[in-house]
Amino acid sequence: MSRIGRKPISIPSGVEVDVDGNKVAVKGPLGALEREFPTRVTINKNDGEVTVSRLSDAPKDRALHGLSRTLLSNMVTGVTQGFAKTLEIVGVGYRATKQGRKLTLMVGYSHPVEIDPPPGLEIEVPSTTRIIVKGTDKEKVGQLAAFIRKVREPEPYKGKGIRYEGESIRRKAGKAGSKAKK
Repeated sequence: MSRIGRKPISIPSGVEVDVDGNKVAVKGPLGALEREFPTRVTINKNDGEVTVSRLSDAPKDRALHGLSRTLLSNMVTGVTQGFAKTLEIVGVGYRATKQGRKLTLMVGYSHPVEIDPPPGLEIEVPSTTRIIVKGTDKEKVGQLAAFIRKVREPEPYKGKGIRYEGESIRRKAGKAGSKAKK
């Protein structure tokens, strides 16, 4: 049996979980999320806990068991605490600004890149070199952060670009590095 899938999810106070077959809706102080789960897993709610069980011991069902439990746990965490991803901008003249809801990036192109976040997500710019993406849905927060990073990915020679906070970039020596080896 899956160790992750077997763990029950405790429902904190102020959170409402509605289970309707394989469709689950979670409402909390930060918002509401809804997701449809595979029919191969069953979701039960009782005594302030939600449990996920699978139909059989087939490898596909075992994989869905742990995945479904984690997705449901992320929904509960999202409506209570929320999720955030922090990005750093490295490079001379590279900067980010926020105009209304839009994020404007100046990252070495001839034009500024504007990103309008989808509903349910929020972008904060505490300084010109830091971007924080916040929201209740972990998947959407990660997707928007990846999209922002893709605008100017970190390059391996000088390390310039947009990277996740704490991400290490594998550096290359460049042209001078090959001459030094001879």
